[in-house]
Amino acid sequence: MENNGTEAKVNGMEGDADLQFLLQGGDLLKVRSSSWKKTRHFKLMEDCKTMWRESRKMFRSSKTFSVDDISAVRTGRQSEGLRKNTEDLVDGRCFSIMFKGRHKNLDLIASSEEEAKRWVNSLQKVVFNRNNLNSLQKTEHWIFNCLRKADKNKDDKMSQSELKDFLRLINVEVDDKYAEFLFQKCDKSKSGYLAGEEIIHFYELLTHREEIDVIYREYAKATGFMSPQNLVDFLIKEQREEATLADAHNIIQKHEPDENAKEKKLLSKDGFLMYMHHPQAMVLDPDHREVYQDMSQPLNHYFISSSHNTYLMEDQLTGPSSTEAYVRALLKGCRCVELDVWDGSDDEPVIYHGYTLTSKILFKDAIKSIKEYAFKTSDYPVILSLENHCSVAQQELMADYMSSILGSALVTAPLGGGMPSDFPSPEELKGKFLIKGKRLNKLEASFAPEAAAAEESDVTEEDEENNEDKDEQKEEEKKKKKKLKLAKALSDMVVYCKSVHFNGFEDARRNLSFYEMSSFKEAKAMTLAEESANAYIRHNVDKLSRIYPAGSRADSSNYSPVPLWNAGCQIVALNFQTACKDMDVHQGQFLVNGKSGYVLKPAFMRDRTTEFDPISLTRGPWLKHKTLHVMVISAQQLPKVNKKKTSIVDPLVRVQVYGVPDDVAEKETTAVANNGFNPAWNENFQFDVYVPELALVRFAVEDHDSTSSNEFVGQYTLPFDSLKMGYRHVPLLGKNGDALPSSGLFLHIMVLDVE
Repeated sequence: MENNGTEAKVNGMEGDADLQFLLQGGDLLKVRSSSWKKTRHFKLMEDCKTMWRESRKMFRSSKTFSVDDISAVRTGRQSEGLRKNTEDLVDGRCFSIMFKGRHKNLDLIASSEEEAKRWVNSLQKVVFNRNNLNSLQKTEHWIFNCLRKADKNKDDKMSQSELKDFLRLINVEVDDKYAEFLFQKCDKSKSGYLAGEEIIHFYELLTHREEIDVIYREYAKATGFMSPQNLVDFLIKEQREEATLADAHNIIQKHEPDENAKEKKLLSKDGFLMYMHHPQAMVLDPDHREVYQDMSQPLNHYFISSSHNTYLMEDQLTGPSSTEAYVRALLKGCRCVELDVWDGSDDEPVIYHGYTLTSKILFKDAIKSIKEYAFKTSDYPVILSLENHCSVAQQELMADYMSSILGSALVTAPLGGGMPSDFPSPEELKGKFLIKGKRLNKLEASFAPEAAAAEESDVTEEDEENNEDKDEQKEEEKKKKKKLKLAKALSDMVVYCKSVHFNGFEDARRNLSFYEMSSFKEAKAMTLAEESANAYIRHNVDKLSRIYPAGSRADSSNYSPVPLWNAGCQIVALNFQTACKDMDVHQGQFLVNGKSGYVLKPAFMRDRTTEFDPISLTRGPWLKHKTLHVMVISAQQLPKVNKKKTSIVDPLVRVQVYGVPDDVAEKETTAVANNGFNPAWNENFQFDVYVPELALVRFAVEDHDSTSSNEFVGQYTLPFDSLKMGYRHVPLLGKNGDALPSSGLFLHIMVLDVE
């Protein structure tokens, strides 16, 4: 509908040489296996957001993918596929396009190192620019893209039938009369089609936000513009913010698009809307986007973002294992990853899900990937949870690989040199790796003179999957007999996270040192969290606890982490590869504190004498009864769930509160028929929240279906204490936890103390 100049302008890349390079495109060698390497032509399409590649298959249309789906572009032979299927000498010509979600990587070879660099730099620049567009720019980009698609005969004009197609593309179903009304209103030239300024007028009619108008008019009464004082009044009264005239001047300077208004220190309606869409003004407290908590507490005083069987891309029985799975988890802020290690052929330890058909990856490749991506999202320590099934010889290789690859970042002795009495803090462990695994002796023994004489010996092997046996007594007997020879070199690397069997809270209190930790299967942990919550919380004041999913979850499904966080458990491991409500809640918990993967537990969960019990909920400092008032006003640009041309969503919004049992609640709006573009609800809900420091709020949008279960559209979860009050836009995330460009909710939020 518009030429790529408009798109480049929206992208902020008008006249850019790298953009022109991509628009022109070129041939690249696509690599699938050592024998399948084929030349394909790639180029960026005119919308500046879709990559096109030709397909040589008969009757197969050429493929496209969106720049918005790219998570990273990596130079060299970094992907598993390129390492396996290409030689060292082509390293400088190789690059990989990595995608969000479960989409496979695209491994490519350019004709020269110079060309490879050009592709990588150009793609990275376009991805960066797309990611940094504000919400309004993304909306504009998306709408112009849909206009182009609807313009079937490419004449830069829009007929009435093309207008109807366009409305369907943007997820709005309108009857013929309304389409005709819109068309006639914009067709000022009475030519029977829209062009130029008429299309712009149509766009303005379409994107008009009545709910924003109402708020704006309330505070721009005198002149039709908001003065700095009007803006301060709005921020204090509606948004419950401490604001000064200096703040108002800064907002006008930053967000007002009209130079005349800016000069007069006034905020226009467009400027107001741009400010309301800015991350600083959205529902998540901007202060909580950065690391804002005390990071100098002992490690076990934090909830830690943790993954189970991290190497798996799909299910637990037949799916692929991949180093890419570690990369994805680490980039999502995961700070505890699992390595299930077995003897491999050619004397190389391998990682896979033992006794299943899942594929294998080399242990050394996994360690290399972990080393490279561990601290891209967060600087705070990464725990490598080893499930070791190897012979002594291959354990020694494991120790050698970790030592040589991780180097000085690997903690192999207590910080400070002496015998510690408590965990170091995340701050002290920045950029470090901790090993969780079996140890031959107590850490104290390594400070005794005779410690040097300790050699390889037996330790009890506690395989997670064996823990699933229903007959606990038989299982205990099995465990006693099943021994594992442990290499001293590997044992000595275990400092702060020594794996031990759990024999009850009293035994742990009397006999275990602070660094001795237990792993609990999901069912056992849930029982303890329900029946002995206070004892579990006190246990976790001194020790670390790791929870893992039931072995019966062969499909890599998840469990709710909330009851276990309520019991103070730090390492609640989920299957990161599975998109579900439980992963949404996990992502919401770790959305804050700079996405560091560490969230400080409330003070009442860090006190050895605490009386807190999330089940009985007696009086105490944890009880801070509040009411949460949510008005669901509207949504913008919801994506289609069903890609059929005629399919339009019937959206409803579900507001859910998670936390202690008394706080768990859920309410939903009615469904709006056939409107995903700008549905409006204006519905009010109220929730009682008793322990706000443990509560999370999830806003979910679903496509209503009266004959079957609703389909997921998008969601956003955040801690209760990170909510901002007033009129707030809420960004929406898709199934894999990635942002849905342009999509969002508009709410009014109020939190009040209950006397």
